[in-house]
Amino acid sequence: MLAIALSVLPIFIMILFGWLIVRTGVLRVEVGDALSDFVFKIAMPFLLFRTIAEADFHGASPFRLWIAYFAGVAVTWTLGHLIATRLFHRDARVGVLAGVSAAFANNVFIGLPLVSGILGPEGMVPLSILLAVHLPLMMVIGTILMENAERKVSGREARSLISVLAQVGTNLAKNPLVIGLAAGLLLHVSTLTLPSMADSIVAQIAAMASPAALLSLGMALNKYGISGNTGLATCTSTLKLVVLPACVWAASHLLGLSHEWMLALVLTSSVPTGINAWLIANRFGVGHGLAASTITLTTAVGVLTVTFWAWLLI
Repeated sequence: MLAIALSVLPIFIMILFGWLIVRTGVLRVEVGDALSDFVFKIAMPFLLFRTIAEADFHGASPFRLWIAYFAGVAVTWTLGHLIATRLFHRDARVGVLAGVSAAFANNVFIGLPLVSGILGPEGMVPLSILLAVHLPLMMVIGTILMENAERKVSGREARSLISVLAQVGTNLAKNPLVIGLAAGLLLHVSTLTLPSMADSIVAQIAAMASPAALLSLGMALNKYGISGNTGLATCTSTLKLVVLPACVWAASHLLGLSHEWMLALVLTSSVPTGINAWLIANRFGVGHGLAASTITLTTAVGVLTVTFWAWLLI
């Protein structure tokens, strides 16, 4: 157990260090925003590009992996929505946001460093396969459900499905992570290789991704905090840290995934809620307190739950 904790703890110490950098006034929160932009637009796309380009998929089909993960997402998202609307009597928009907060793992800023640190290159392959569809699918579903909830609550006419998909598709086509994954896949299927100098540069930039992501996340946490909705946020946090990885673990077993792939999926599903929950709340102007509180709570407690899941499975 101690060895597992020592593998997980540095991830959260880096996040804490980033939080302290801003909290103590060494750097301003705007510096963290700039670092986050670098991670999202440069370092992580390079890491995903290199991982996919060099990956050995061993002839495995990605569909069982996707089904295992998103089955867990579906269960957790539904529970989050029902708890918010039926137990806490919130409207449909908050219900959607509760589902997002409970099911949207921070796979990029925490999941990648965690899986890479514990499983190495073998764990990066299934995680990269997941990331190829995770952000597009989650954002499309979240946007469509929130648009529908907006129509129910406000009574305004909903945009057509084609209009929503076109907007989300346009945004995703410009997303650096999607571009990095697509470029890596193209290089992989072409069987070409990068020149040694270019490969060295890509490798060095990719190596910056994990530490920079953790520091920038910690610096950004100063903007969130606990801002109300503690009862509902406690429920969504429990769903995120306990129920989602449990469902992913069960689905992975039922579908017969390899131990390495199952471990990668469960570990990344067990990490704290991603900032995408805040972005959706900000986009639709509802549930800011719930998203912020869930992000903060899951990050604060995540070191314990991630250590537990790693200990249970490794």
